[in-house]
Amino acid sequence: MSHVPSLESWREAPPLLGPPVSPFPLPAGSWPHQMLRSHHRFPITNILPAPRKASGKMNILAPVRRDRVLAELPQCLRKEAALHVRKDFHPRVTCACQEHRTGTVGFKISKVIVVGDLSVGKTCLINRFCKDTFDKNYKATIGVDFEMERFEVLGIPFSLQLWDTAGQERFKCIASTYYRGAQAIIIVFNLNDVASLEHTKQWLSDALKENDPSSVLLFLVGSKKDLSTPAQYALMEKDALKVAQEIKAEYWAVSSLTGENVREFFFRVAALTFEANVLAELEKTGARRIGDVVRINSDDSNLYLTASKKKATCCP
Repeated sequence: MSHVPSLESWREAPPLLGPPVSPFPLPAGSWPHQMLRSHHRFPITNILPAPRKASGKMNILAPVRRDRVLAELPQCLRKEAALHVRKDFHPRVTCACQEHRTGTVGFKISKVIVVGDLSVGKTCLINRFCKDTFDKNYKATIGVDFEMERFEVLGIPFSLQLWDTAGQERFKCIASTYYRGAQAIIIVFNLNDVASLEHTKQWLSDALKENDPSSVLLFLVGSKKDLSTPAQYALMEKDALKVAQEIKAEYWAVSSLTGENVREFFFRVAALTFEANVLAELEKTGARRIGDVVRINSDDSNLYLTASKKKATCCP
């Protein structure tokens, strides 16, 4: 007869020492091994259910942060290289949002991919905006990583999926599988490295292989502005504006270290992708409404899909 340990013996058992042994060992240098070791990329909190309210019902949509509320269209950095120079949202977008502001609102998500050479500052750019941090210790992105940033645009809940892709050549085949379905492409280069600017066209070409060029918004972003002298920046900006005009992208210059233009840039990305998203759906439906919408009950925060029956009266 086999001996079954008592409950007390389990409680008194010493803790396991040393690292756990995987039944399927991976080569130490392989990217799956590095991804498994990069526990900070996939924290356990991301897979746990959200905390519950006192009522016992799960709060699916928490309030949007006050500094993520957009009531006006953020302006471009340089008019010479902008997707458009209007001062306000498109009238049809404003009208559609106003009609759905009370009771029923449209909940939207847009995917944004961030590409560029190794160590140009893609991860630092995202972290400065999403977490308001800057890590001076460089860590190359393994494969892909992403952040979800929530906004409220014209009273409508809106989220950006910011996909941070690896700049290393050996991870290109992995990262490129995540390019598909992007509403916006951010191509980052180092303002102090001419070669990284020259490589932006190739990064764009790779990203457009998985997307429809006519339906993607493009942004060309020069990083590490704090490291440039005024004279150096003026020369690089001249070349960058030329590239931006050639690829029909909006140009921005930022510093993740100081935070210069970072917030303004991502607000611009959020606003323009939201606007494009709504306009595309208005064209698709042809009924002058924002398709299927999400109704939020303020009492219990339950979500359910419904179709808006309200007719547009002010959209041109």
